[in-house]
Amino acid sequence: MTPRRVLILAVAALLLHFVLIAPNHPRAVTLQAPLLFALELPVILLALIVLRGWALRLLQGALVAWLGTVSVVKLADMGTFMAYARPFDFAVDLHLLHAAWTLARGSFGTAPTLLIVLGTLAGFVALVLALVWAVRAWGAVTPGGAVRGLGAVALLPAAALATTEAGQALRGWSVPVDPPGAAFTARVGLESAIRARTTAAALAQFDAAAQSDRMAAHDGALLDATGDHDILLTYIESYGRSSFENPLYVDTHVGRLRAIEAALAAEGLAMRSGWLTAPMVGGQSWLAHASIASGTWVSDQGRYRALISSPRRTLFHFAQEAGFHTAAVMPAHTIPWPEGDYFGFDTILNAADMGYEGENYNWVTMPDQFSLKVLDRLVRDPADDPVFAQTALVSSHAPFLPVPPLIDWDEIGDGTVFNEWADDGDPPEEVWRDRDRVREKFRIAVDYSLKVVGSYAERHADDPPLMIVLGDHEPARFIAGVDGYDVPVHIIGPPELVDRTAPWGYSEGMVPDPDAPVWRMSQFRDAFLRAFSHAAPE
Repeated sequence: MTPRRVLILAVAALLLHFVLIAPNHPRAVTLQAPLLFALELPVILLALIVLRGWALRLLQGALVAWLGTVSVVKLADMGTFMAYARPFDFAVDLHLLHAAWTLARGSFGTAPTLLIVLGTLAGFVALVLALVWAVRAWGAVTPGGAVRGLGAVALLPAAALATTEAGQALRGWSVPVDPPGAAFTARVGLESAIRARTTAAALAQFDAAAQSDRMAAHDGALLDATGDHDILLTYIESYGRSSFENPLYVDTHVGRLRAIEAALAAEGLAMRSGWLTAPMVGGQSWLAHASIASGTWVSDQGRYRALISSPRRTLFHFAQEAGFHTAAVMPAHTIPWPEGDYFGFDTILNAADMGYEGENYNWVTMPDQFSLKVLDRLVRDPADDPVFAQTALVSSHAPFLPVPPLIDWDEIGDGTVFNEWADDGDPPEEVWRDRDRVREKFRIAVDYSLKVVGSYAERHADDPPLMIVLGDHEPARFIAGVDGYDVPVHIIGPPELVDRTAPWGYSEGMVPDPDAPVWRMSQFRDAFLRAFSHAAPE
């Protein structure tokens, strides 16, 4: 065998090695990662040497398809681990491709985003071509019969070793000695297939469970203990426990909450705060909204689809029966929201319905102060009946910039007043090259949202609504700096109403105790209905 041929085989084997050990999690991207020995590699090389004819061609095609597919799985996992701290699930997560496109286009522009997509596709094609070359190079090795026989003998223990490691990593069995390497790519592919099958089965179970509801079977009216007060459910984007635990944010966010608490207490309002566990991190806020509204655990898009096709009743259905006018103020929705009809809203205001004439703040369609002004102008003021409204604020959504100041509420008008700050600072494509700058922008953005909500509550202290203010989820892990899923929830309003939540064990004021009770978001609906109804099923 010539030196040139040896070099070709070495390069081909090295390519296969790097494809096999390529990580699917950002934490695995380390200097030591290339040193991992891929247990699948000797199996692949031996099989390419041993097999001949149609069997070799079949193996080569299968290897290229398998390695190419699992490379896509790893890339998808990398994205969802970074954004949502979980692997990609092909049964329910394909919609995230469109969401990623929308976010990137809003942050960086259409042309740069298109270049990224085209570059990714070109990279995948190049990978496939390189894999074809590599497996053909090793398939062209033609050793003598004795060498092929030895290769066939060695193939069996090599395959057994890779299988043993993969099974142990997947907890299928346990062996007393750790194999010298990892069958990582085989494991990732198998995990992805198992995950999709498990999710499909879980969806069927969720669909059945969503059709049973103890609250729906109650004959009497619920939410009859709120008087004529409006109820305002307000989500602050990406507001989580990290605001209370990450030293980068604590002074600003907890300090803001203390200031809000003092101002609202001076107006005679009461406050209690606790924790809720969100079903995800980093995005997909609608899963949190659905979990709160429906009283069921909606942790992925498949469960969301199952929920909106079920007869499960939400907080807003019960509010309608109690005589409330129900509404959703959704500034992030730039296209129609057909799923909104399921939730029981009498009025749905998407971005185009809100009358904002100002400039976008990158991905963010309008500042939070304008959204709450719209809540007053288009929902609360015209309503003859008390209002139960959901508002999803977005100023603290990625890319977290720019952020306007809090202005006089009477000067907001059609929103063009906010144009003054719409181009402040560096563009997102520059800021997002530096993680420290991203975290700093996040700190400022959440502080702005808290300030807006506190000012809104203070503005309406003379005729106070009952406000439930909560985070929807933590931001991406590299921003949050914490590993949990908890978000704060604040109950603000007249003392006689807020006191009805005293049995929940929440902390008085705007800063929840670290050890205050933690519920899943799916527990909130029933707890709220019981707290604010004179008679409700246990």
